[in-house]
Amino acid sequence: MECLYCCLGFLLLAARLPLDAAKRVHDVLSNERPSGYMREHKQLNGWSSDENDWNEKLYPVWKRGDSRWKNSWKGGRVQALLTSDAPALVGSTITFAVNLVFSRCQQEDASGNIVYEKNCRNDTGPSPDPYVYNWTAWTEDSDWGNGTRHGHHGKPFPHPPKWNFVYVFHTLGQYFRKLGQCSVRVSINTANVTLGPQIMEVTVYRRQRRAYVPIAKVKDVYVVTDQIPVFVTMSQKNNRNSSDETFLKDLPITFDVLIHDPSHFLNESAIFYKWNFGDNTGLFVSNNHTLNHTYVLNGTFSLNLTVQATVPAPCPSPSPRPPKTTPSLDSPVPGGDNALEPREIPDKNCYINRYGYFKATITIVEGILEVNIIQVTAVLMPVPQPDNPLVDFVVTCQGSIPTEVCTVISDPTCQVTQNTICDPVDIDLGDMCLLTVRRAFGGSGTYCMNLTLGDDASLALTSTLVSIPGRDPASLLRMANGTLVFVGCMAIFVTVIALLVYKKHKEYKPIENSTGIVVRGKGLNVFLNCAKMFFPGYQEKDPLLKNQPGIL
Repeated sequence: MECLYCCLGFLLLAARLPLDAAKRVHDVLSNERPSGYMREHKQLNGWSSDENDWNEKLYPVWKRGDSRWKNSWKGGRVQALLTSDAPALVGSTITFAVNLVFSRCQQEDASGNIVYEKNCRNDTGPSPDPYVYNWTAWTEDSDWGNGTRHGHHGKPFPHPPKWNFVYVFHTLGQYFRKLGQCSVRVSINTANVTLGPQIMEVTVYRRQRRAYVPIAKVKDVYVVTDQIPVFVTMSQKNNRNSSDETFLKDLPITFDVLIHDPSHFLNESAIFYKWNFGDNTGLFVSNNHTLNHTYVLNGTFSLNLTVQATVPAPCPSPSPRPPKTTPSLDSPVPGGDNALEPREIPDKNCYINRYGYFKATITIVEGILEVNIIQVTAVLMPVPQPDNPLVDFVVTCQGSIPTEVCTVISDPTCQVTQNTICDPVDIDLGDMCLLTVRRAFGGSGTYCMNLTLGDDASLALTSTLVSIPGRDPASLLRMANGTLVFVGCMAIFVTVIALLVYKKHKEYKPIENSTGIVVRGKGLNVFLNCAKMFFPGYQEKDPLLKNQPGIL
């Protein structure tokens, strides 16, 4: 009997050896999966369990650092880039994309073959063969052209000539094979995906006659969540930097809610936005993703947003009801058996609520709320400057006092910039924002001028069109007439001075007879009046002179 037991043991051991030697899919695609991992996750539609056997003859397995990786691709190495549109709301569809990056000067042509780029030189120099891999010729010269191949279990699957790569996706204890060219996309529904971060691994193989050769491996983390992924953008007029979450008092802030839903899972859902701005203004509920709010006090406030989406969902199975008691034949039941049983109308429309949350801390400070140009005046110079006329802009603003002023002079369309100047506001404006900005223009014509006043937190803008007139013949005639008047006044003045000097040396006059002083005074007045005629910009008697704002 002992010999019989020993023989049976050897036979069982020999029968078990092939099973132990066979590699499973999870042994090849991942070494980080615990035992029973597949049983912890639900089945993905169209995916297979990684407990299946792996056909190593068809798909060789190389470990990291294996020397065969160096020769897996002609002319260098191939890099695989894996991306996804995660995070994904449970129940939605998540899409993974793999793109292959070939070696320098290599690309895929319209037939799916890998060729060398024209006029591109790499380290090895130009190749006499235009093809890196001519898979079209392989298909025509072999039995690959019959349109079928055999998978892991001998089941055929189509093999069009352009599909020269095999992408093996692996996640949640399951795998999926995808045939394609240098880029593929795979989508899965997340209804059966476990919440939280998960790992997607992809192994890429290329065709090699009757087998495949591994060329790249890549993995990435994706997240499935039961909360709606919510992002909020905040913007405000005159705000210098919205990214620091510092905004201005007394100006509306625009809040725009962005829901990350690339698969459009929530398109048929009723969505509500509940806002609490933290300034004791109460709760705002809206079905619009955009809302404006104005803070009227300085300080720090906590913003809270809750997004609620009512998602259509299949109705749960009805709970089993206890068996009804059959009345005895002796006790009559009025109205029949249905009188004791309430009628139930099945509800075919069931819904589930999903929520998303957003929080932020907002700082409210003083700033420049508005800027206006209230007056534009040409500067009249003693000596005309037709090439660079000067213009004064009287500017007022509301809010805080600016610390800098900038102007941008452009063409009439405000598109082509001609001159940009920035000056610090280093004059004392007091509590009233009123200043004069003087700028030079490059000759006659129409200009667009943008003027901004700024401080540390704000930047207010205003624009105006400026028209600089040209020198017409009438203006030249007026200038000539002014010159003649000036020359005449100078001649009179010189004559008066000459007479005074002559009389002083000709005869002696007592002091009390001061007619000469009177004449001299009159002559000086005549000169000043003539000078004022020539310089109309002279404003000595202007009552607004003492109220003139500082010029920058």
